[in-house]
Amino acid sequence: MPDLTKTSTTDETAAAQDEVVAGSAVSAHAATGKPRSLWGDAWRELRRNPLFVISSVLILILLLVAAFPGLFTGADPGTGDQAKHFLGKPELSHVFQADWFGYDRTGRSIYSRVVHGARNSILVGLGVTLLVTLFGGLCGMLAGYFGGFWDSVISRLIDVFFGIPFLLGAMVVLNAFTDRTVWVVMGALAFLGWTQIARVMRGAVITTKHADYVMAARALGAGTKRILFRHILPNAVAPVIVVATISLGTYIVAESTLSYLGLGLADDAISWGGDISTATQDIRNNPHTLFFPAGMLSITVLAFIMMGDAVREALDPKLR
Repeated sequence: MPDLTKTSTTDETAAAQDEVVAGSAVSAHAATGKPRSLWGDAWRELRRNPLFVISSVLILILLLVAAFPGLFTGADPGTGDQAKHFLGKPELSHVFQADWFGYDRTGRSIYSRVVHGARNSILVGLGVTLLVTLFGGLCGMLAGYFGGFWDSVISRLIDVFFGIPFLLGAMVVLNAFTDRTVWVVMGALAFLGWTQIARVMRGAVITTKHADYVMAARALGAGTKRILFRHILPNAVAPVIVVATISLGTYIVAESTLSYLGLGLADDAISWGGDISTATQDIRNNPHTLFFPAGMLSITVLAFIMMGDAVREALDPKLR
């Protein structure tokens, strides 16, 4: 005959142990304060990633230069002294001075133009990324969630824009404007660049809308707006953030390429691409005029690509 007293004691002991373990886990969780959400885990991984730290420092410095160029140079980037035509070579002894990087073929300070050129390039990159993320994300969300007619129309529209070469299409659009300001260049690039974000968002929404929590919200009577913006969007936006972060560097390169070809920003605007175009005319005798604007462009694009790779690794558990 089994000992019921012993069995009852054993069960009570096991239950007590379970309560202790559960309490310890809760206490440990409260003590450490570690979040269990996807975004909390991603942020914890990002802080441990050297790639993210380095890229963040570079981007913060670049944003500071773009926002406050007067803190880094007092020289006028548009004023040239013909007497300094190629006479001023790079001088490390004149750090943060007008002639630290030397002068270009018209006697303008290369250092000053590199500093002031960061504003237009970064502004175009950030503006285009914001526009394509908002418009492309909205189109992709509508196509993925509603399907049917809306999916067919938006998907065919995406296919049409995908058939247009990005740079060639931007050249055609910008050639129709005589006053090519930052906003005009930004609009032309966003007009042609929203399709990739739309496709990524569409696929993420199609996968997310069949999740159990979305089905439960729909069964409880939640409206379409609430389901889209409270349940689907927060769980489908991760791949969009990754693509947008990496694409930001691509848009900066696109603006510089268009300015190099003479179809980007106006001639009186300061742009790294325009300075690279000017420097290539005398690259054999004075390579320093090409090195500095091209080097800043490369560092900027590399920083945003590194940031995108770090975000992708943090948001995708398979890559950790």
